Amino acid sequence: MAEMNTDNSQSAGIDLSQFYQVFFEEAGENLDNMERLLLGLDITQADDEELNAIFRCAHSIKGGAATFGFNDMAELTHQMETLLDKLRRHELAPNATMVDVLLASGDALKAQLARHQGNGGDEIDTTELLFKVRALVSGEAPLVMAVASVVVQPVAAASGAAVPAQGKRVVELRVGPLSNLAQADELRDLFKEIEGLGTIEDMPALPELANTRRFKLETASAESDLLDLFTFHVSREEVVFLPWTAGGVAIDPDKGLFEGMAASADELGYGFFDNAPGAPTSHVVAVSAPLSESVPAPSSAAKPAAKVDKPAAAGLESSTIRVSVEKVDQLINLVGELVITQAMLAQNSRGLDPVLYQQLIGGLTDLDRNTRDLQEAVMSIRMIPMSTVFSRFPRMLRDLANKLGKKVDLVMQGESTELDKGLVEKIIDPLTHLVRNSCDHGVEMPADRIANGKPEVGTITLAASHQGGSIVIEVRDDGRGLNREKLINKAREKGIDAPDTMTDSECWSLIFAPGFSTVDEVTDVSGRGVGMDVVKRNITSLGGTVEIDSAEGYGMRVSVRLPLTLAIMDGMSVGVGEEVYILPLSSVVESFQVNEEMVKTIGGSGRVVEVREEYMPVIELEKVFGVPRFDWEHTSGIMVVVEAEGGRVALLVDELLGQQQVVVKNLESNYRKVNDVSGATIMGDGSVALILDVGSLVRRSRH
Repeated sequence: MAEMNTDNSQSAGIDLSQFYQVFFEEAGENLDNMERLLLGLDITQADDEELNAIFRCAHSIKGGAATFGFNDMAELTHQMETLLDKLRRHELAPNATMVDVLLASGDALKAQLARHQGNGGDEIDTTELLFKVRALVSGEAPLVMAVASVVVQPVAAASGAAVPAQGKRVVELRVGPLSNLAQADELRDLFKEIEGLGTIEDMPALPELANTRRFKLETASAESDLLDLFTFHVSREEVVFLPWTAGGVAIDPDKGLFEGMAASADELGYGFFDNAPGAPTSHVVAVSAPLSESVPAPSSAAKPAAKVDKPAAAGLESSTIRVSVEKVDQLINLVGELVITQAMLAQNSRGLDPVLYQQLIGGLTDLDRNTRDLQEAVMSIRMIPMSTVFSRFPRMLRDLANKLGKKVDLVMQGESTELDKGLVEKIIDPLTHLVRNSCDHGVEMPADRIANGKPEVGTITLAASHQGGSIVIEVRDDGRGLNREKLINKAREKGIDAPDTMTDSECWSLIFAPGFSTVDEVTDVSGRGVGMDVVKRNITSLGGTVEIDSAEGYGMRVSVRLPLTLAIMDGMSVGVGEEVYILPLSSVVESFQVNEEMVKTIGGSGRVVEVREEYMPVIELEKVFGVPRFDWEHTSGIMVVVEAEGGRVALLVDELLGQQQVVVKNLESNYRKVNDVSGATIMGDGSVALILDVGSLVRRSRH
């Protein structure tokens, strides 16, 4: 992957490739966290904790990148770190230009990270970014160069020459007091192992310094980077750098202390070393300390500082474990098979005498309860909070609003709402298109909003909530809304049947037609009529629905309803003739006995049933699925009311068989697409039962 570190890895006898994946994942998390913090930064009164957190993200990426020989990333993050260090020291005041340059640098780092992961692409030319960052560090406004801020093109391998080299110098290193002096020997041996780092010599001990070792260092590396290296073996308050004198005696301990790390001395990096003349471009550091440990920081030579808490992200890392998705899916499949086996045992035990087989039935009851608890626990592993989806929109919306010359605030609600990982990955693209639509088509220009009596800053709201067995994600804006007349005229131009008698909901659904767009001029943002039809198709393929509500001049709301998971669900089994069908329990409202007087015929063929002074359509599952019947005189006498997509229907069935957990199997991939059926499951007796698509049945009743 990265040839540049092969020689160093072999020379040190350490194969660092085994740590690549850990670095890639942690660097990706740090980049996402840094972008989130930058977008939330209030430049008028920046919070010190936020600036420190952003600095720590850049510092961690820099250390790891240099350790593994990814010098292009190390070079850029080193310059970013210098700028961020000045910001957190209040030597510079943050401004919008700094945020823009840091965000652009984060984008470049993501591209570099993807290239090192083997995802293809040429090296990234960050010449202008480095130029801009250095200009900001010096307190100047960065000049606009002729090239783009991030240009993807083949360039020579990064040599690290842009990193300012420090001349070699001699310092005294004191380590202690130590409970075990062997730690100092390990530190010395580690220093010697790293080629090009410098030289280290033992110095005589001083009587007044008990349990403390002294070394003479000749190195070109910064004290901050050496400190990162040494803290693999000792705590930070046990390491002190002192100026070197001819006699090797310290003049003033305070002057030799590592400066500027008191604000964020809890950060533990992999170690980074500035390239000095004659030094190699990458170095190898043995990773021998967990990254999640809290490390104390020295505030002065006189007294050690109290321990500083780790940032939230690092604290979380210590209590989590990375597991491949394949292993989780395998576990879920096994639990699904266990659910089927449990259902089979429960069905076969119904005819047993509870007195004679009391212990067996009690054990089966415990198995039922434990199986359900196990299923819920395993399913929760795949559940991911919607914040992972929502977090990518602030940056996207900021860039898009700036490009369009609009002012937009993004409000996010229900970020803790959880959704199955498989659905999260597939919902990102549809939501991205909906948010872009709201910004481009919905929110007006600031002058237009003021003229219409609105605040110049528009609002786009992303909201997620649980409703029954589904999750509802809404994208709302307070923009211009949909124009009914314009939609109908556009539809007729496209040859779409659009009578004036259409209801509002039918009119709004016109935008889902392929090739349909209300924009007169095609831009690089929208206008090609490709998007909303794809959004609906993708949502429908996930078993979800899309609904639109709008009021002209006030805004628009798009509601996406999805099942929480596609693996295991609670269902109600009903019998029709000799067949068994499964209804999602979250869609079932009620069931009741019915007689002929309650059912009315309308329009010659349609049938409705009156339930508490409300009429709802009747659907006979026997006719829908062509169920053969051999008891000709039998009449179905049970109706089950189900609800979906804002409508209710009454399903006519023969009997209610009970409630149970069912493992959802994809019918389309194993057989073919069947109308009004969303999947299949295996019953306790080994037979296959179809899971009904309640939304499709409701739509059937409307037509």
